[in-house]
Amino acid sequence: MQLDRATGWFHGIGITHCPSPNFNARPEGESISLLVIHNISLPPACFGTGKVQQFFQNRLDPNEHPYFASINHLTVSAHLFVERDGAVTQFVSLLDRAWHAGVSCFDGREGCNDFSIGIELEGTDDLPYTDAQYAVLEQLTRHIRGAWPAIDLHRIQGHSDIAPQRKTDPGPAFDWSRYREALQHNEDKA
Repeated sequence: MQLDRATGWFHGIGITHCPSPNFNARPEGESISLLVIHNISLPPACFGTGKVQQFFQNRLDPNEHPYFASINHLTVSAHLFVERDGAVTQFVSLLDRAWHAGVSCFDGREGCNDFSIGIELEGTDDLPYTDAQYAVLEQLTRHIRGAWPAIDLHRIQGHSDIAPQRKTDPGPAFDWSRYREALQHNEDKA
C-alpha cells in the first residue's frame, strides 16, 4: 500500500475507493495532528454486508433493517474503513475533513474533525478485532504518521476518548497495547 501525499488517497492491493459526499475542506491553515480509531458494523454486529459503504455514501435503505431507519438521516463519513479480512475502503481524501468525530474535544481543542483522520474498524465494542485488521491498521498508521509526524502515540485516540459522554468505540475489545507496541516496535527498528 502507498499513500499519495499530494492527493491524500491510498493506493494498492486491497484498497478500494468509494468516495463519500460527506466531507468538506479543512479550515485554512489547519494541520493534521490526531488519528481517531472507531468501530462500526451495519446492521450492528453483522460483518461483510457492504452497508457501511452505503451509509457513508447516503445510500442506505431505511426499510432494509429497523436500525437503518434510526440512522438514515445522518450524513457521516470516515477517511478509512478496515473490514474483518483487512480490506480497506477509503471514502475521503486524508487532506479533507471527513465527518467522523462529531462533537469532540482533544487536548482542549474542540471540533476534532478539523485536525484529525478517522479510521473505522469493522466491529463492535465487545467482539475481538482480527489479526488482519491490526496488521492493516498498523500499516495505515505508519503511512499516516510518516506524512504527519505530529501524530505521536499520544495523539492516537479512540472515539470514546474524544467524545466520552457520547461514544464508546472502539471499545474494550480493541487491544490498545498490541497496537501501540507494534507501532513502537516499528519506531525502534527505524
